[in-house]
Amino acid sequence: MDLFSRSWNALLKAVADLSDEDFTQPSGCVGWLVQDLVCHLVIDAQDVLITLATPAETEPTRNAVTYWAVSDNPPIGDDPLDELVVRLAAAYQEPRLLKFHLDDVGSAAGRAAELADPGMRVGTQGFVLTAGDYLSAYVLEWTLHHLDLIAHLDDRTEPPAESMAKTRSIIERLAGAEFPASFSDKDVLLVGTGRRAASDAELAELGDLAAKLPLFIG
Repeated sequence: MDLFSRSWNALLKAVADLSDEDFTQPSGCVGWLVQDLVCHLVIDAQDVLITLATPAETEPTRNAVTYWAVSDNPPIGDDPLDELVVRLAAAYQEPRLLKFHLDDVGSAAGRAAELADPGMRVGTQGFVLTAGDYLSAYVLEWTLHHLDLIAHLDDRTEPPAESMAKTRSIIERLAGAEFPASFSDKDVLLVGTGRRAASDAELAELGDLAAKLPLFIG
């Protein structure tokens, strides 16, 4: 629960520190500018609020790892929902309005997470999880999108080290194997999810694991 808050607060601060010019730069998400990614984070924050206010009575069907689905198909930016986010982001017109909305909804999502009982069962997307597992799953979302946010921006603060370590552990469990110890947590996140290509040396170190990569997580 604490790690959710640390990773989310770090991401909110990274957005707050953006200049107007930063919003027009490409992000690490295919087909999205920084402003589009920030708009997506508003929707993510709304999802957190909705899920934490949707109690479930049945046994959990997912945990912090199995919440995520792995696809063989890379995102190419033409999904209808992705295109909707682009149009919605453009409708804000001024970066300050998008910043304000994220801070408003994002702060509420952060407070709701802090108040949630980790053992409470919640429902989302047809799944049931404990609130603790749901929020732990979202550490991956915040951490990867933090890296996406600053992918083409110089001298920006990276996600907290503990968030990257947690996300690495989730990616390794999804891959069914550990990455070589020589890979930093950031390298695992970027290479493991296809955000950058592995070098020849890295491919050699990965061995059989290379055939399973990248993992397109959604």
